[in-house]
Amino acid sequence: MKQVTIISDGACLSNPGPGGWAGLLRYGTNEKMHSGFELDSTNNRMELQAVIGGLKLLREPCSVHIIVDSRYVMDAFEKGWIANWQANGWKTANKKPVKNQDLWEDLYSATLPHKIRWEWVKGHNGHPDNEQVDKEAQAQAQRARESDRS
Repeated sequence: MKQVTIISDGACLSNPGPGGWAGLLRYGTNEKMHSGFELDSTNNRMELQAVIGGLKLLREPCSVHIIVDSRYVMDAFEKGWIANWQANGWKTANKKPVKNQDLWEDLYSATLPHKIRWEWVKGHNGHPDNEQVDKEAQAQAQRARESDRS
């Protein structure tokens, strides 16, 4: 099974507002940056989209090390939140609809073929890969802002 690393980040210029996401996919010595933007989004949606984008680039089942600076994304899997949401009809423990259900469903489906290992890093703290994807996510959010003005 191929060993792949995905480093991801999302950004919004205001929350909600123009958002961008980016991920760096690494396999051996090969790297691929993937990124995008939405005109009106939230930071959490962009964090989710960054991981989804990376996983969707994979063409076969892999062992994937996902590095995020979002506890929201990682904890949903590591603490079993996503399984509980699914079992409860996409309702939280407080019986409220899960925010970003569409992206959670996409992310969950994208993880299924793979063996996933999550790692959290503190954002904006000098981690070179996190800084690189943050810079790209910010640039994409700026692109969204400029596209919205056109």
